[in-house]
Amino acid sequence: MAAVIEGNEESGFSGESGAARIQERLQKRHQARIEDAERRKEAKESHSVAEEKSEYFSIAFNRERACIEELLSSCSGAERAVVTEKLEEATTKTLQLQKFLNDSMQFLTQYELRQAQAALQKLQTSLSETKEEALPRKKFAFRTRTKATDKASAQDAHPLPRDEGTAAETGRTKVDGAAPAEQCGFSNMTSEFLTKTAEEIQKRDVLLTHLTNCKVHLFGSPSTLHLKHIDSCEILCGPVSSSVFVDNCRNSVLAFPCQQLRTHNTTDTQVYLHVTSRAIIEDCHGVSFAPFTWSYPTLEEDFTVSGLDRARNNWTQVDDFNWLAAGTPSPNWTVIPEADRKANWDS
Repeated sequence: MAAVIEGNEESGFSGESGAARIQERLQKRHQARIEDAERRKEAKESHSVAEEKSEYFSIAFNRERACIEELLSSCSGAERAVVTEKLEEATTKTLQLQKFLNDSMQFLTQYELRQAQAALQKLQTSLSETKEEALPRKKFAFRTRTKATDKASAQDAHPLPRDEGTAAETGRTKVDGAAPAEQCGFSNMTSEFLTKTAEEIQKRDVLLTHLTNCKVHLFGSPSTLHLKHIDSCEILCGPVSSSVFVDNCRNSVLAFPCQQLRTHNTTDTQVYLHVTSRAIIEDCHGVSFAPFTWSYPTLEEDFTVSGLDRARNNWTQVDDFNWLAAGTPSPNWTVIPEADRKANWDS
């Protein structure tokens, strides 16, 4: 009888212990469900916020773009003073739209980002074309050549000393005159050392095209920089307030700060970069990046003029539009090892 009671007591104790363990498991399971539900709720809310931000960006971006397009359209047939005012407003709004895009990149999808950047590039091109059509620049290159011709005629009547005559024939004005008259920049040059001062490029669109084996120094803060058909060149530029566009560049060294970099059809080229948004490459290979290190006396002043954030440099954040494999680095670009980076720009 005692054995039965003892067995019942053991059985009762075991039953209570088992019930406690079951209760504990149920409580843990219930807590896990609550936590999982909370995570799903937070994820849903986060997704909703991202969608709301994306929708707000799309509405605001398209509204501002339409406003800028309307300003550009209204320049046709207007008086010069009115055109100048409208173009200044359009330029300011375009720079603000670029900043808005840069600040919104963290929650935009790759597709949304690509669409917005393409729209902004089209807008910047339209702005440049409208400036050229409505406010054509004086053809300095033509005047330079005319003066050179007049000077040559004067030299026939009054010969100059040999060194002055040589300087008149080979001076810097001849190099500058090689650029298309309506553009600020250089084109169709080989084995030349070329420079532009801040007064020449400040807040202007700069075009360098069809250069081979040239060294180019651009001091100041241009609005945009276009590099096309560049071969075996070294191109150094001060802070660019908006975008740098590179197309068909090979075997070259580039250095510049900018808001945005877009590079197409480029091979075997080093880029020393300070970029406040992101760098984008497409149809490129053998492109390598390092932080911007070129310096000159007025660099800090030009950073202030450009409006770029000196402390923000995303030079390692490169988007390759031809490489969509998530989690796998693109084989089309690399980081230049510190030991291999160019340190002396004067050599």
